[in-house]
Amino acid sequence: MQKDIANWFSDQLLSWYQLHGRKTLPWQINKSPYKTWLSEVMLQQTQVATVIPYFERFILRFPDVTSLAAASLDEVLHLWTGLGYYARARNLHKAAQVIVAEHNGTFPVEFEQVLALPGVGRSTAGAILSLALGQYYPILDGNCKRVLSRFAAVAGWPGNKAIEQQLWQLAEQVTPDSTDVTAFNQAMMDLGATLCSRSKPRCAECPLKLNCRAALVGEQALYPGKKPAKTLPEKQSFWLMMQHQQQVLLQQRPASGLWGGLYGFIEFSSEQLRSDYLLLNKLQVTASLELPTFRHTFSHFHLWITPQLVQLETKPASVQEQTGAQWFTIAQIPQVGLSAPAKILLQQLQALHTPE
Repeated sequence: MQKDIANWFSDQLLSWYQLHGRKTLPWQINKSPYKTWLSEVMLQQTQVATVIPYFERFILRFPDVTSLAAASLDEVLHLWTGLGYYARARNLHKAAQVIVAEHNGTFPVEFEQVLALPGVGRSTAGAILSLALGQYYPILDGNCKRVLSRFAAVAGWPGNKAIEQQLWQLAEQVTPDSTDVTAFNQAMMDLGATLCSRSKPRCAECPLKLNCRAALVGEQALYPGKKPAKTLPEKQSFWLMMQHQQQVLLQQRPASGLWGGLYGFIEFSSEQLRSDYLLLNKLQVTASLELPTFRHTFSHFHLWITPQLVQLETKPASVQEQTGAQWFTIAQIPQVGLSAPAKILLQQLQALHTPE
């Protein structure tokens, strides 16, 4: 990109930001690297309106790195329940413990140290240091990729390494090497989140429209390039919801993998295995109800879930001794991290037990 165009880009964007940018988001008030880090991680693949109440609850419970590091992973995951992409929460917790162990509980301010934290990539590290401390680092989140792809008509999917590298070069060219870097990086994110949205961009209001190559020829919809389409595979899972009186059994999943560390119901790959489990453990079932099958979609596959609710006459010792299995009161959603489908089923179970 020519230097005069790059300078024009930053000047126009900064002028727009002064009039229209977001300056009163919760993490922008009394900002700090810790608050900015939390917000940046929460905002990955999640919209601002969704993040705000989660951020406010999170910062109220964990006002600093030390309190976050000292908390149990269960509590962190509980406060995260509903935000999705739970690896983000596990990495937050792990990174807080690293900061306490290696940096005496003070959030690091060197780029390489921030980049070394679990779950932090180049753009997130740059965002933390530029937004909170004014250090010069370009950023390239999803919003920035969209703005730059359209402005310079960069064809191709940004997930491709070569395309991403081209966009990083553009980000470096347009980011002003001055005290304005904080406002500029926030402006890039704000423009992408508001005017330069994925669908129906409001180009007539955009400060960059006069030199935006995509807008000039009416091809905004072509940029950025879409991820190559693929058909998602489908899998089936049969869940067993065991209830004894006013309690229900939940089992914690392994720390890594799908829904890592979250609580849910015992799962089986087939209906037969679920039936065999009841027989082999000699569980005394007094009533059984097959709930409707429903679909939960991940980024890489669809999961069809068929839940079965069974009433048990007694609490069997063999079940109670299962790794990570606990009985919880139905009337109150447990204060642990829950997979989204498990939370939905618990709410349905609560409705069944609520007198009309």
